[in-house]
Amino acid sequence: MSYEPETHPLQAVILRKLLFVKNATFSELQKGSEVTSDHFSFHIRKLVDEGFVEKKASGYQLTRKGKEYANRMDTDENEIERQPKVSVAITIERNGVDGTREFLFQQRKKNPYYDFWGRVGGKMRWGETVIEAARRELKEETGLEAELEYRLLYHKRDFDKNTGKLLEDKIFLCVYANKFTGKMIESFEGGVNRWMTHEEFQLQPKRFTSVDEFKQLMDDGVPFAEREFYYDEIEY
Repeated sequence: MSYEPETHPLQAVILRKLLFVKNATFSELQKGSEVTSDHFSFHIRKLVDEGFVEKKASGYQLTRKGKEYANRMDTDENEIERQPKVSVAITIERNGVDGTREFLFQQRKKNPYYDFWGRVGGKMRWGETVIEAARRELKEETGLEAELEYRLLYHKRDFDKNTGKLLEDKIFLCVYANKFTGKMIESFEGGVNRWMTHEEFQLQPKRFTSVDEFKQLMDDGVPFAEREFYYDEIEY
């Protein structure tokens, strides 16, 4: 996973200018900046070193990496926009010994939301399809392989219960399977896996209440849902 530090304001100005032209000279980019040539040159070099900008005979232009990065810019505020995280959420179902419906749940053993119970899942990687991401996460975290099908898009926003500050903004692409193979991994570095009925899941003191309705939404064939949830500092 890559970490992108906050873009320097002057570098953001340069990226914005290059976003709307094919290329630009040094003087065209510097115009209106009210900084010295040495200062401006330093920030262009930083963008070149980071692989966002390249210098051609016709002037400076965005690289492929720079185009992707600058395209996420709020051009009114000259800053890179934070965007929702896109993850897969995997519902695996089986019939229990007495014929009751059991689902595979996972307890988080990492922050944030340490010890919370929810569905198996994780972030999508660049270039993956929904099913590819779900297969990878399922295999990595449970050891299972399954015939997965897409069911639901679930937009979940988590807020601080006391301040109202947005903590997490996530889009879950939810998939389902009731046919699977392999031996389940009971625990791994980031969590613990367990089969439970929905009623047993609801008895867990720490659980993602969004999961409470996943089953019903899928059973009812609802294609989209959007919800808000509130957590205190200890829970997060």
